[in-house]
Amino acid sequence: MEPNLLLDALLDEAGMSYAGFASRLNQGRSTRYDHSSVHRWIRDHGIPRGDTPNLICDVLGERLGRSLTLADIGMDRVAAMHQTDHSLESALAHATALWRGDHRRSEVVEKTRLLRGAAAVAPVFEWENPPDDPDVSHHGPRRVGRSDIDRVQHARARYEQMYRRVGGVPVRGRVVAYLTDQVAPLVRGSYDDRTGRELLRAAGGLVALAGISAYDSNMQPLAQRYLVHALRLAKASGSRSFGGYVVALLANQAMYRGAHRQVIQYAETALRGARGHLSPALTADLHALQAKAYARLGDTTGCHLHMEQSHVEIRPEEEPPETGYVQPGLVDTQHAEALRSLGDLRAAQEHAELALQASDVHTRGRVHRMATYAVILGQRREVDHAVEVGQQMFDLALGMESGRIADRVRTVAGALAHYDTPVVRDFREQASHLADVPR
Repeated sequence: MEPNLLLDALLDEAGMSYAGFASRLNQGRSTRYDHSSVHRWIRDHGIPRGDTPNLICDVLGERLGRSLTLADIGMDRVAAMHQTDHSLESALAHATALWRGDHRRSEVVEKTRLLRGAAAVAPVFEWENPPDDPDVSHHGPRRVGRSDIDRVQHARARYEQMYRRVGGVPVRGRVVAYLTDQVAPLVRGSYDDRTGRELLRAAGGLVALAGISAYDSNMQPLAQRYLVHALRLAKASGSRSFGGYVVALLANQAMYRGAHRQVIQYAETALRGARGHLSPALTADLHALQAKAYARLGDTTGCHLHMEQSHVEIRPEEEPPETGYVQPGLVDTQHAEALRSLGDLRAAQEHAELALQASDVHTRGRVHRMATYAVILGQRREVDHAVEVGQQMFDLALGMESGRIADRVRTVAGALAHYDTPVVRDFREQASHLADVPR
């Protein structure tokens, strides 16, 4: 079972320790709950017997000054078993509980497991299909206005630039702290339907960035949960294009995990569910992802079909802020990776070289392109050239704390492992230090 982050967050909001809460539940009763009992309910998502769940609602509700249901405290057995509660209120409660637990580096967050199979597809299916949210207005203690939304949007842009320069490891904590301290009070505030949709769209962008940063920190279950929450916020915002972007992020993560059929399923859903709303850059990326997935599955026809469909004209000035990662040359990099998987190394090298010719590419993107090029050169036995490109990659990656960049360094070093020369041994020694990145 997943940890009960809802109960953990409510106890924190109420200012009650595990031991103090257990003592309050025991008052006037024959139960002997203690700190360990509450810890078990949270860590293992245990549900105590008898009327204790209802008493938990009463005790916490009295302390917080509002009524709580079994679903609010994460102890509704029927809803948990059948996953029937898809309301926006429930989604926001789960999202803010995750932010809070992650910010506090709670051990229960570390127990989050990767969604697989039908459970991994369900959030994407729910995004694509009705019902939509007819009204997202909310009544809370704080009035939310345009300036609040602008502040969240600016924060996302600032943290994204930081992520591109230094990697997800140092940025992740900052984004999560901002979500906990600044965004959570806003989504619990007062806003009408129009303002609410704009707020949830802005918040979703920052939640997606938290997911990207967790992904880059090799915290895959946590990354997936952030992206699932971002997708739910996208649905509530009414922005199909933003939803398509989040599904593309899920597809990218699935590619990294080697779930190639899931990549295809995600990409097809995004292209279908956001048809008429997707930007050219996102359309190109989704087709390029499918080309890579088909290549990994050994399907040459499917790969080349989607390579052709990924050739679209991109106008950066007309793109939403999140699709800035689809920079000139990215599609060529994806094609190079796909062709390399198919064993067509000559064509792969041509695309990798085209990708590196693109100008105005941020440092992180150039590191990835150099890694792809170096691996292809190594496979084509152009060892000295591969080491030269790898060394340039080292120089650019210096100072980045990124699990994904570390993976790329290890891949390049692995591609040269068969060549036992002094220059390769020196390169692999440097790679062993650069790839040792903290979480």
